[in-house]
Amino acid sequence: MRFEESKIGKVFVAKVLESRISADVAPRFKEDIINYVTKGNRTLVLDLSEVTFIDSSGLGALIASLKVIGNDGELMLCGVRDSVASMFKLTRMNKVFRMFPSPEEAAAATL
Repeated sequence: MRFEESKIGKVFVAKVLESRISADVAPRFKEDIINYVTKGNRTLVLDLSEVTFIDSSGLGALIASLKVIGNDGELMLCGVRDSVASMFKLTRMNKVFRMFPSPEEAAAATL
């Protein structure tokens, strides 16, 4: 998976540079997010503004990443397109993840 990495204060932002998060890339996606966490990025914003499709494998990778972060950090999402947001609503994952319009708004919510 390709990511564009940045920081807003102490918040690590990883922008996904792929249009699809599906079964073929989900294991690598999960591994990459877990690597960010194990490197000390406990507050992570995942920018999904380029993502137009996510399947159950992609959602599973997000949940697995959330479990690795545990209670000492947070995984937030931003830039979620309508097509992806509908999958989150359908699976009720919109109740699990905090979602924001932009990385800046997500970072501000952690302060």
